[in-house]
Amino acid sequence: MQTVNIHEAKTQFSRFVDQAEAGEEIVIARAGKPVARLVGLENLASKPRKLGLGKKQFSFPEEFDSLNAGDIAAMFGQGE
Repeated sequence: MQTVNIHEAKTQFSRFVDQAEAGEEIVIARAGKPVARLVGLENLASKPRKLGLGKKQFSFPEEFDSLNAGDIAAMFGQGE
């Protein structure tokens, strides 16, 4: 774990973000006292999504495909 002061963190921000992304933890201090921690986020794309997460939590009406079909057609000038 690396500790840096605020001024150094501001001037070298890109470098510290790269280090955090690589897995290092950076502690940012003000007058020698730790005040914040810079850590990388997990790569969400690498985690597979769980299928069926919303199963049985909602339902569609039987006439869903034709619901408000007349209104929609009218909006596009194809209706009445």
